[in-house]
Amino acid sequence: MNPNKSKRKAKEAAQGISFMLPTIIIMTVFTLIPIIYALFLSLNKVSLVGESSYQFVGLKNYTNAFQDERVWIALKNTVRYVIIVVPCQTILALLMASLLNSGIKFQNTFRTIFFLPTLTSSSALTMIFMFLFSLTGPVNNILVDFGILSEPINFINETQFALGTIMVMNIWSTVPFFMTIYLAGLQDIPKTMYEAAQVDGANAWKRLTRITVPQIAPITNYVLLMGIIGCFQLFDQAYIISGGSGGPNNATLTLSLIIYQYAFKSFDTMGYASAIAILLTIIIFVVSMLARKLNKEDVNEDGGAAS
Repeated sequence: MNPNKSKRKAKEAAQGISFMLPTIIIMTVFTLIPIIYALFLSLNKVSLVGESSYQFVGLKNYTNAFQDERVWIALKNTVRYVIIVVPCQTILALLMASLLNSGIKFQNTFRTIFFLPTLTSSSALTMIFMFLFSLTGPVNNILVDFGILSEPINFINETQFALGTIMVMNIWSTVPFFMTIYLAGLQDIPKTMYEAAQVDGANAWKRLTRITVPQIAPITNYVLLMGIIGCFQLFDQAYIISGGSGGPNNATLTLSLIIYQYAFKSFDTMGYASAIAILLTIIIFVVSMLARKLNKEDVNEDGGAAS
C-alpha cells in the first residue's frame, strides 16, 4: 500500500475528527451524560437536601408513577392538549401559508405581521393572554357587549376553561412559526402545476388538496413531529397561569409541570421525578414514531404522492 496515500487518509481522518470533536463533546456533556444520570436517578430514592444520598429502589419509582392519580390527570390533560392543538396549528399554518403564497396584495407585509408573535417570549405572551382573558379583559367585554355572555367568565381560574385558554394562546403563538416553514416549502412547488390545474378547471380547494398537500407531505410530517414534541413538553404557560400549582383543580397540570413539582418542590422525590421524565420521553418517542408512520408519504419523480 502506498505510504503517502495512507498518511493522507490518516490526515484526513484526523481533520474530520477535529471538526467533529466540539460537537461530540457538547452532545456528550449536555445530552448523553444527563440522560444516563436521569436513568440512574430514576432507579434510586434521591435526597439532595444537605448531604446527597442515593438509595437504590429498582423500578419502584416507575410503579409508583403508574399508581399516582395526579400523574394520570397530568397525562390526560397533556394528551387532550396535544390532540386539539397539533391539528389546529398544522391546518391553520398550512392555510395561512397557502394564502400568503397566492400572490395577494401586500402579502410580504402580512407575512411580517403574522410572524411577530413568534418573536415574543412565551412568558410575555402568557401575561398578555392572562390580561386578555381576565374578568375585566377585552375578551369578556366583547362577549358581554355582543350578548354572547350574560356575565364575565373567569377563564383563567375556572376548571373548564383554564386549559382551553392555554390552547388558544399556544395555537396563536405557534402557527406563525409553522406557517413560515410551510412558506419555504411552497416556494419549491412549480407554479406551472397550479396554472395547469387552473386551466383544467380546478378551483382553489382542489389545487390545495390535490397539489399543495401532497407536494409538502414531508414538511407536514416535520411540522406534526415538532408540534407533538412541543405540546407534550408544555410547561411555561401552565406554570405561569397556575403559579406552578397546576390549578384550578389540576386543570392545567401537565407532565412537564408535575415533573417540576416532584423535582424541585418536594423533598426526596428527585428520583421519582426522573422516572416520570423517562416515561414522558418514551411517550413522546412512541407517539412521534406513530405519527411519522401514519403521515409518511414518498414523493415520486413526477411530483405526485405515493403512500
